[in-house]
Amino acid sequence: MATRINTVQEYFDTLGDRFVASAAEGVSAVFQFDISGDGGGIWHIVVEDGGMAVHSGAHASPSSTVTAKAADYVKIANGDMNGLRAVMTRKMKIAGNLVMARKMQNMFPTGNI
Repeated sequence: MATRINTVQEYFDTLGDRFVASAAEGVSAVFQFDISGDGGGIWHIVVEDGGMAVHSGAHASPSSTVTAKAADYVKIANGDMNGLRAVMTRKMKIAGNLVMARKMQNMFPTGNI
C-alpha cells in the first residue's frame, strides 16, 4: 500500500514509487496537472516507453491535462475520492486525449495500491 500524501507536491515527489512501468510500455505522452488553490501548481509528466519524468511547470503541448483543486486532488490521490466520480461532479476536469488519460490510471494508480 502506498503511503498517504498530505500535499500535491508530496504526490509528485513520490510518483516514482507509484509508477507502474509495465503499464507505460509503448506509451509516449505528456500529462499536465493544473492544480489550483493552496498547495497547487503546475506539473507535467513525460512518459516514454516504460519510463517517466516529473517536471514543474507547463508543457508546450501536453497529451492530456488534468485540472482540479489541490484539496480534491489529494483526496483522489489517497483514494478518498473516486477519480471518475470527481470528473462526473466536475471536481476534476480532463482535457485533451481522453484515451491517453484513461491509460494514466494504470500507470499512476491512486488510493490503496
